[in-house]
Amino acid sequence: MGPDLPDGAAVLQPPTTLSYRRRDHLLSNNFPWLYLSVSVGVCVLLAAVIWSIRRHRAPTLRVECDLPIAQLASSIAGLTLGTALGGNRVQILENGAFFDVFLDSVANARKSVHFETFLWKEGVLGQRLADAMSARALAGCKVRVMLDADGSKDAGKSAIAQMRTAGCRVEFFHKRAFVNIGVLNDRTHRKMLIVDGREAFVGGHCVVDSWLGDAQDKDHFADLSVQLHGPIVNSIQSAFSENWAGHTGELFLGDDVFPTLEPAGNIVIHAAFAKPHRSAPAVKILHHSVICLARHRIWIQNPYFIPEPEAIDAFGAAVRRGVDVRVLMPSTAGSDNPMVQHAGHRNFEKLLKCGVRLFEYPHTLLHQKVMTVDGCWSAIGSSNFDDRSFETNDEITLAITDERTAEELDAVFEKYVARAQEIDLHSWQHRGAWHKLKDNVAYLFNELL
Repeated sequence: MGPDLPDGAAVLQPPTTLSYRRRDHLLSNNFPWLYLSVSVGVCVLLAAVIWSIRRHRAPTLRVECDLPIAQLASSIAGLTLGTALGGNRVQILENGAFFDVFLDSVANARKSVHFETFLWKEGVLGQRLADAMSARALAGCKVRVMLDADGSKDAGKSAIAQMRTAGCRVEFFHKRAFVNIGVLNDRTHRKMLIVDGREAFVGGHCVVDSWLGDAQDKDHFADLSVQLHGPIVNSIQSAFSENWAGHTGELFLGDDVFPTLEPAGNIVIHAAFAKPHRSAPAVKILHHSVICLARHRIWIQNPYFIPEPEAIDAFGAAVRRGVDVRVLMPSTAGSDNPMVQHAGHRNFEKLLKCGVRLFEYPHTLLHQKVMTVDGCWSAIGSSNFDDRSFETNDEITLAITDERTAEELDAVFEKYVARAQEIDLHSWQHRGAWHKLKDNVAYLFNELL
């Protein structure tokens, strides 16, 4: 037998030892989870800080002017840091037919081809563009291609390698890298082509096979872009130069890229694309201004319609002035991203109560970004009607003062709205609880969509 011990020692000592061992064991097992929780918390906090960085103040925009919009092209251009230029010709190009004209222009380039886009996916269309760009580079043209690193991550290594081997300069906007951590959320959403500095294309078309065809089914999308000739082409070239110089440091000069352009028509246009550091982006000022100036009609075609409160107020004020406000967009069934449509649904009741007429198209994605005002003014470009386009993305929208152009765009609106469903306020208020829940949850992520 061992030595005599004080009463209770043999009973108390083992549990004490066991207690320390259990605590060490628990700490050892839980440490990875504790470490992971702290790490996730730090990452979330860092992401919130980065996300909260704003390039500009966000004041409530106001417009006080009694002049008709047709007389205000120069003023609106000035507000958006642009210049209203006369002497232009515009050709509206719809659906897959756009790429026939686009590729023909590339094939006829003699000096320079500049192309910037958000979405490029490997496929038939992507290969056609890669072949066209490569052919012009091999023929001696300066070919510069700017692709968004996020939107074009699936462009395909072979197409990129083919263009680079042929002599094309291909750059990616804001690659996923530590040095870009503060700007990873900033994307270039612009879609534009400039050929020889004399011809330009701007609109919504992406380099994805879904943009081929004629919107005949859910696999083929509807979209609009414009072909431009005249002095406005210099402004489009300037927009391309902005991101190109910012990423490569190259400043291209001379008549091959910025020629003196003679009048090609009689249409006044200005390009809104600037994102000044301490003010609202040009595309936001442009859209808000014309809503406030409208006297008779505002017709909008946009795939992602999530207006912020001040825009909803502006629409309501327009309706009270007697303006016919209509918005055409895809339904969740027709959208390529139903979550975005649900985010937009959150504000439908407010808009309907204001008197705005809302139409949803269920048959395929309507991707055109178009607004016409009073039958004489049009906006067309890359901008969606949401916070991401108005606050974060690099975008380009053309403001066109021309009755014929507005008439043609209104005809497209009428073609699609004839097969759309108008939203009724009473029915909307009684949609299902699950639908309402999805709307409210999706809206929480509206700036990320």
